[in-house]
Amino acid sequence: MDTFADKIISFCLSLDFNGSLPEGISVMNPFRNNPRAMDMVSQFYSKFYSDNMERRLILGINPGRFGAGVTGIPFTDTVRLKEKCGLVIQGLKSFEISSVFIYEMIDKYGGPEKFYGDFYISSVSPLGFTSAGRGGKEINYNYYDSKQLTAAIKDFAVLSLKQQIAFGIKRDVCFCLGTGKNFKFLSALNDELRIFKRIEPLEHPRFIMQYRSKQKDSYINNYIKKLKSFGSTGIPLNRINT
Repeated sequence: MDTFADKIISFCLSLDFNGSLPEGISVMNPFRNNPRAMDMVSQFYSKFYSDNMERRLILGINPGRFGAGVTGIPFTDTVRLKEKCGLVIQGLKSFEISSVFIYEMIDKYGGPEKFYGDFYISSVSPLGFTSAGRGGKEINYNYYDSKQLTAAIKDFAVLSLKQQIAFGIKRDVCFCLGTGKNFKFLSALNDELRIFKRIEPLEHPRFIMQYRSKQKDSYINNYIKKLKSFGSTGIPLNRINT
């Protein structure tokens, strides 16, 4: 029987986007474009997900160039993978500010083994996008940055979500990273498909680190409170026996 890790690794290997993109937008697929990323993916998920336990899903937006676009693992960089997860791939180096917040939160939750035993992090679009900035330099482009791209990735997002649900995802709640456009899109998608009983928003780590860094500890506490508010039965703890 395939483990949770086996299913994730197979999913990553098969990821491809064949739809039509708006002019000037390119797909970023670390699983095909960066062999070292797939190496890291295999090590990471084999370490933390080699079991058949159910987990709850946390969905970000889409991979960025300095996070999952390098490592293949959402909200990680090579610094956190080495320091917090004990994983090193030679020749791979990255720094992502969102990863700083996520791993401080994970530490407070109880550490990587406990956190990843309870949760699986992915993205509404598991592949990222870039556009050409000034001087032709590639910059991150989110799936919701244009209506054309949002429409173009919808079927891909739905298929990817359904494939990941089959890993062993609890469907009582899905945590959404981003209280604005990502939450709006995911909520509308869930209203249409009825995959989860509810979508619970959390402020996006990049927004926190970029604009609310002085309140970082407060945001971490809010994450922990929300993430721990669901018991093993899928019922919010504060609603049990009431």
